[in-house]
Amino acid sequence: MEDFKIDSILSFGGYNWRVLDIQNNGALLITEDIIEQRAYHNAYKDITWADCTLRKYLNGEFYDKFSEADKSRIMPVLNKNLDNQWYGSKGGVDTKDSIFLLSIEEVCKYFGDSRSKLYSRGKNQRYWFERKDENNSKRIARFEGETWGSWWWLRSPGRVSVKAVYIHGDGNIGIQGNNILKGNISDGKCTGGVRPALWLKL
Repeated sequence: MEDFKIDSILSFGGYNWRVLDIQNNGALLITEDIIEQRAYHNAYKDITWADCTLRKYLNGEFYDKFSEADKSRIMPVLNKNLDNQWYGSKGGVDTKDSIFLLSIEEVCKYFGDSRSKLYSRGKNQRYWFERKDENNSKRIARFEGETWGSWWWLRSPGRVSVKAVYIHGDGNIGIQGNNILKGNISDGKCTGGVRPALWLKL
């Protein structure tokens, strides 16, 4: 049986996962690294997590890569999808997910405590949390061994509904969001890092 402790790393389904939380008979896990890069949605239009193609992929094609034994340990959860705390853009309906992206609230809670910055926006903060946030380093993730430029998606809505919140390559929270598809990313697809999360039955 795995040794489940907060912040420990364990192997499951072919990936390395970090334990973020333990409640009752389950543990909240997120992949230690960015495992791939994808657009949040396949069209540049107003969208929320409930209807985006990245959610469909994670709960379909990605989920189906797990063995039946592993699937039996993945606990479906009802996720709250709150409105953006700074801009008021809509988070959409609650979703039942087997695999999901973390929300901005979860990232602020589990990677050091940055919740005060989420709920009391500083007067000079326009698009990001503070560059000097002491928790930035905890949110940096690698993709294929590199950290520079390796930003990753959250499921929360950005400043408008064609954007989703992301974690910058330096670990700062981009609460204004990156474009869900096109944008200033070189390939025109705005493909962000994917760090799937799930609740694992203990």
